Amino acid sequence: MKRFLTLLLFIPFATLAQEKPKNIIFMVGDGMGAAQTYAGMIANGNKLNLERVKVCGFHKSYSADNIITDSAAGATAFSTGKKTYNGAVGVDTDTVPQETILETAEKKGFNSGIVVTCSMGHATPACFYSHVPKRKAFEDIAADFMTSNIDFAVGGGMKYYAERKDGRNLIDELKKNGYDVHSKGEDVDDIQKLPAVTFIAQEEPDSVNGTRGDVLVRSTKKAIELLSKEDKPFFLVVEGSQIDWAGHANSSAGIIAEMIDFDKAVGAAFDFAEKDGKTLVIVTADHETGGYSINGGSVEGKKIEGAFTTGHHTGVMIPVYAFGPGEEAFGGIYENTAIYDKMMAALNLK
Repeated sequence: MKRFLTLLLFIPFATLAQEKPKNIIFMVGDGMGAAQTYAGMIANGNKLNLERVKVCGFHKSYSADNIITDSAAGATAFSTGKKTYNGAVGVDTDTVPQETILETAEKKGFNSGIVVTCSMGHATPACFYSHVPKRKAFEDIAADFMTSNIDFAVGGGMKYYAERKDGRNLIDELKKNGYDVHSKGEDVDDIQKLPAVTFIAQEEPDSVNGTRGDVLVRSTKKAIELLSKEDKPFFLVVEGSQIDWAGHANSSAGIIAEMIDFDKAVGAAFDFAEKDGKTLVIVTADHETGGYSINGGSVEGKKIEGAFTTGHHTGVMIPVYAFGPGEEAFGGIYENTAIYDKMMAALNLK
């Protein structure tokens, strides 16, 4: 017995019992490279919630047909574990639909949710529930939402549900299917039951520096509250979509504002995971946008002098931040498709 106890002392705890998460919150800061994160940090008083992580890695972001990925190919890599061509939504290089991790999780009894600051049919969120060859097929993507089992969704793009060329009124269909449907971001706090959909814009929502307000963090908190209420695991996708748009516009001020807004949602997810003890939070980006760099500024003055090399995406490696049980799997350097594999393994879905 003494010998057994002595041996036990020298075996790392992680070896004795690898913790497995019950839930995953997968968070995408679209267009968010290391410079975007650091700019937000400095402008926010040299602090972000992202600093709470202990495990960081990098993923290789290239797509099947280009060293520089777009959001569709990048998110499809996350959602299906397959590299595909730029513009593909949930399909492989032969346009064959691939089951996503969200769809697999739903089949296993998980609740699911999507919270974004773009339209719900935009590339990143679409890649978790839709399967179309071209990312601009917004009405087809909306129709695919109708065959999903997503329990909670917040984003823009109401026109693709209500003003369709085929004459279908998907808002009425959502209501017939039992969804609690809202059309204002202010309504999010009042949602009490699942399933629920809240459209925060007819097309694309405004920026956080405009009229959008704090709907991202409020929706993230509400999604977590409702999805965790039931005795089921859940898979939630949250995207800070407009970090990317500010990068395309070469707006350093826009990047910083969207980065800080996204980090508030990250903080809400971390707070829940810390309290819950059964939730893994993964934060990453599909690609970097703008070739953004910091050429000067002041830490004390919370000032950034940003510069850009392009108005498009770049092909740099992308940081991955992990927080919660199973976080250790996300350290190191790996393909963007490995994020899918690591999440599937963490949830025992394979």
